[in-house]
Amino acid sequence: MLSCTKSNNGVKSSLSVKMTDAPGPYNAVNIDLVGVEVTGTNNNAVLLNVNNRIYNLLNFANGKDTLIATGTLEVGTVEQVRLILGPKSTVVVNNVSYPLSTPSAEQSGLKLQVHQTLVGGIAYSILLDFDANQSIVDMGNGSYKLKPVVRTIDAAISGTIKGKIAPVGTLVVVTATSGAISFSANVSATGDFLFMGLPAGTYTVTATPVLPKVAVVKTSVVVTTGVATDAGTFTIL
Repeated sequence: MLSCTKSNNGVKSSLSVKMTDAPGPYNAVNIDLVGVEVTGTNNNAVLLNVNNRIYNLLNFANGKDTLIATGTLEVGTVEQVRLILGPKSTVVVNNVSYPLSTPSAEQSGLKLQVHQTLVGGIAYSILLDFDANQSIVDMGNGSYKLKPVVRTIDAAISGTIKGKIAPVGTLVVVTATSGAISFSANVSATGDFLFMGLPAGTYTVTATPVLPKVAVVKTSVVVTTGVATDAGTFTIL
């Protein structure tokens, strides 16, 4: 997905949160997810756009995962992800469904520590790896308690290309192409441009001005996941 900006100042990062599971000895482990909150720099908390519904964790075992929330965050550091669970979580044992009590998660949310530094324009993903086997506590009286054991795996999933047009105020169209895909970006009043959310690869960046001025082309601009690549200044003559 491409996102364009008119300025490099105030560029935000996108974040997606996914969920997967390690297998457990149950027919189903149904988690009632109602909210996902991310806390970052200066303890600023942001509620993500969440796909709130009941998830059977066992549907996402053996390498499968599912997207549970997305959002846009200010540049900085993500310190914590908080899962807010509802009262409808259940576990199915021998084809019998039992309520899963989750008192602490319902009241304050399940807090998971994450330490991911966000770079402007980069898309990031956090994978929440539930261990269903360790997360279910058999109380021994026909009841079960959810005490989630979750491992967080975070990674950047895209890169950016930034650059500058000179002289400032020159009217140009800037494109970045790699194979069959092509992206375009706006140029700000200060001559800056930024391509966000680019897949890793090698790109050709072209600044095409109004005729009779000549286009400037830079080839072999390498985009690396998690990195903002500076393509330099495109001087239009």
